[in-house]
Amino acid sequence: MRKIYRIARTELQTLFYSPIAWLILIVFTFQTCMVFVQEMEGYVRSQALGYGVYSVTSRLYASWTGVFSNVQNYLYLYMPLLTMGLMSRELSSGSIKLLYSSPVTSWQIIFGKYLAMVIYGLVLIGILCVMIIFNLFTIENMDYGLVFTGLLGIYLLICAYAAIGLFMSCLTSYQVVAAIGTLALLAALNFVGGMWQGIDLIRDITYWLSISGRADELIAGLICSEDVLYFVIVIAVFLGFSILKLQSGKQRTTWYMTLSKYVGVFLIAIFLGYLSSRPALKFFHDSTATKIKTLTKSSQDIMNKMTGDLTITTYVNLLEDNCWSGLPVSRNGDIGRFAQYIRFKPDIKMKYVYYYDRTYNHAALQQRYPGLSDEEIVEKLCETMNLNPKMFMKPEEFHKIIDLSDEYNRFIRVLERGSGEKTFLRVYEDNQKHPHEREISAAMKRLVMDLPKVGFVQGHGMRDIWKTGDLDYYNFAHNKIFRYSLLNQGFDVTALTLDQDVPEDVNVLVIAEMKTPFSDEELERLNRYVERGGNLLIAGDAERQEVMNPVVAPFGVKFLPGRLVQSGEHVANLIVGNVTRESCDLNYMFRDMFHVYTVTMPDAVALECDTTKGFTATPLLVTKNKGSWIEYKTTDFVDDKAELNPEDGEVEQANLTALALNRKVGDKDQKIIILGDADCISNGEISRQRSNIIASNYSFINAMFFWLSDNEVPIDVRRQPAKDNAVHVSMDGMSVVKVGFLGVLPILLLLCSVFIWVRRRGK
Repeated sequence: MRKIYRIARTELQTLFYSPIAWLILIVFTFQTCMVFVQEMEGYVRSQALGYGVYSVTSRLYASWTGVFSNVQNYLYLYMPLLTMGLMSRELSSGSIKLLYSSPVTSWQIIFGKYLAMVIYGLVLIGILCVMIIFNLFTIENMDYGLVFTGLLGIYLLICAYAAIGLFMSCLTSYQVVAAIGTLALLAALNFVGGMWQGIDLIRDITYWLSISGRADELIAGLICSEDVLYFVIVIAVFLGFSILKLQSGKQRTTWYMTLSKYVGVFLIAIFLGYLSSRPALKFFHDSTATKIKTLTKSSQDIMNKMTGDLTITTYVNLLEDNCWSGLPVSRNGDIGRFAQYIRFKPDIKMKYVYYYDRTYNHAALQQRYPGLSDEEIVEKLCETMNLNPKMFMKPEEFHKIIDLSDEYNRFIRVLERGSGEKTFLRVYEDNQKHPHEREISAAMKRLVMDLPKVGFVQGHGMRDIWKTGDLDYYNFAHNKIFRYSLLNQGFDVTALTLDQDVPEDVNVLVIAEMKTPFSDEELERLNRYVERGGNLLIAGDAERQEVMNPVVAPFGVKFLPGRLVQSGEHVANLIVGNVTRESCDLNYMFRDMFHVYTVTMPDAVALECDTTKGFTATPLLVTKNKGSWIEYKTTDFVDDKAELNPEDGEVEQANLTALALNRKVGDKDQKIIILGDADCISNGEISRQRSNIIASNYSFINAMFFWLSDNEVPIDVRRQPAKDNAVHVSMDGMSVVKVGFLGVLPILLLLCSVFIWVRRRGK
């Protein structure tokens, strides 16, 4: 070890007596400080303007514009310049012969040279530590774990680059060639991850070899054994190659013996890499304060219940627009979408089935390929995408396995437990396409427990939930391609009538805008459902009060006559319901809406509640005190103008438009929500936007059904809120910080380099 230290010390002396090491250190410092100051100044300015800041540590260091991310992006430019002379200098000057004849071994030479680079890497890390120390005093509740894990990722990257550069320096006596060779090899390791991804045998090898983005998870705060071992293996491989190169200069051996040694080292590395990438052998530690890099507690609880086998089968239709996500070339990235779930259940099996069949875009394909059959279109697509047509099953062959016609033959996954439970996991028609944690966990939860079933009562002129394309209907309940539909958030949805008793498995009953009254028998069946403690959502509407009041009367609620109007720039009968403070006690979703979002209610009626019926009443939505009243005369709000007429009993006041009721029925907490408008939960209002109204009707729907389902679904994917939400630097103070980091620190390093240079000249 003493010889290794002496070689390292000599190498460091040579390095720091040369201008290149100091130049790199000064440029690195200035470039890093420039990113740091720019990002920091943005947070200081935002806070000074009153906008506030959130999760400063993560955004400052780990975001795509953050310090660590930028360092990772340009670090590869510095290391070749540092390592190019490590062995090339010895080879070109002839001093390598003295090393060969001295009592030091090849591995001592290599480890000594490498130790010098490791120490220099610590100097670069020291520059980053200056910023971190500054932030310890200027960021409130700084996320230490994330920062130090990010430092580990950057340092491991430096060490890996140094090992690669050292090996390239062993290959040539020309330093420039060694630097260019290092850049070329680093480029190859960056691009190899995208090569031959369509070949099953090679896909995992090239994907593992790639160094591109390998430090991303560490920078983001997640320590994964696979990433750490990757760097360790890469370092060991290139140090091993370097030692073999030196030994080949000392000893004469046949070329095939030398080659076999290199191949042996490489194969051992691949084997170790394969083992380290096995899900069952991976270890994780989320070092972030908010645990942002792992599943939320709700999802973890679901996965803890997921015993036995679990298979996720992805069905990929070549004729469907989303097929790219499941093709062999994209498979590793696709599996990565479930990485956090595989972490908690390493034995999840991922299967892919390829087929072709007609789907929603058939007309578009016919326009692109006029006159061609489906089979001929498949051949054209395979030719374009360099795929083998034989890997895609024909429709008649595929239908023997599963029939996906109800799912429109779209890209879809089937989750299946070994005990037989199955469910679908879909893609959606939005910009993000693929499911997030809430949708995946909802599907997982469906496999381990019975989730709430929502029954929509049909008949009596009520809206048909299965009707599509009409903005007045309730496709939010079952729309398979809408991410936030009840079906995709974990609910089962069914339509029923009161011609027979409500099924026992229905947990929530929805009655919306009846046009004709229930019969006595239907009311009796509804009462039996209520008496057993079933939950209800009842939505009224204007001109439906007389029909619907008998339904809500047992709960002490009444739909008041007339219709609500509200003065403003929009049509008078467009009511803006404001979320009440009392509703915040029901669940976090109402709380998130409070003071942020409103609910638009076209043609609503006011509610009146009698609290002597045994229910605890909680107002959900109310109108403003000013500019709102119940209009008794005007009904045409396009051609006529609604005016307040006190002589007709019209009073300007806040009116109740949505109400929550609950009571104990046996050991069950019965929950009922009554709305003064049925259109607020229609397709049209969910998607409509209006000027100067910040409405989120679907958030309101989510909040209602979350409460009605006893907080089972949608899945609660909240995380611990970030605490580093303030910076203790003023705008004037930031000016001083800029001078310090962009001026004083680089100048100090420059003066230090000049001092050492002058001292050396003096000697």
